[in-house]
Amino acid sequence: MVLPRCTDWLAFTGRLFLAFLSWLGQIAALMGELMVGLRSCRWRLKLVAQQIVSIGYGSQLVVVVTGAFTGAVFAFQSFAKFKEFGIESTVGAIVSVALCRELGPVLAGLMVSGRVGAAMAADIGTMKVTEQIDALRVMGVHPVDYLVLPRFLAMCVSMPLLVAESIGFGLMASYALIVYGFDVPGGWFWQHTLDHTEAMDVGIGMIKGLVFGIIITLISCHQGLAAENGAVGVGLGTTRAVVFASLSILISNFFLTIALNYVSPMGAGG
Repeated sequence: MVLPRCTDWLAFTGRLFLAFLSWLGQIAALMGELMVGLRSCRWRLKLVAQQIVSIGYGSQLVVVVTGAFTGAVFAFQSFAKFKEFGIESTVGAIVSVALCRELGPVLAGLMVSGRVGAAMAADIGTMKVTEQIDALRVMGVHPVDYLVLPRFLAMCVSMPLLVAESIGFGLMASYALIVYGFDVPGGWFWQHTLDHTEAMDVGIGMIKGLVFGIIITLISCHQGLAAENGAVGVGLGTTRAVVFASLSILISNFFLTIALNYVSPMGAGG
């Protein structure tokens, strides 16, 4: 058995790092083209409206079910522990803050990346391997302006609303479980929820939803535009889009949490 040499590991790490830098550069270039398209004001609002229906309306069921059951499960776990200390009426506050700041935006982002991100990569990838994107260039239509920009605008509109929907249904499910299932007074539940949930908590969730939507769009459309080798390439690009977008959401959430908590009253007070 021949063990790999140290130089082999260094070479592999170097290639991986260079590939990552190249990928980041391609994402940044795509973002730059999007900014040029935004400044040109050729937004193709009809396509944007179609994408809002596909992304926002089409993702509602997934987001609602995810938010509702996540809120209910988190409320049950919190209630089971808080009951030992006699503070079970504060479950609403804990669930509300957790849903607004973390659970709502992150889980909604992951579900949308699996549903919408895969569809974006597959649609654009299919157009790429069938040379439809080359046909757009021949006709003088910029592919990014026609394919990516409407999806980008639609995602910026839809994603914060989906996050808000996830938070709302999560709170309603937790209320129903705790109040009707465990006989906690509903007035106490809502009073603690309103006392400890601030506008900044909701704002953090909306900001995260917007950022996650941008991440999903950039990564998914990039994978579609980079697809090659026929149906195999489209399938590979679709898989990469979901995996890369999901990992990027989880990683960026860590840094967003630190940054947003730092500028929030909670961070200032700490």
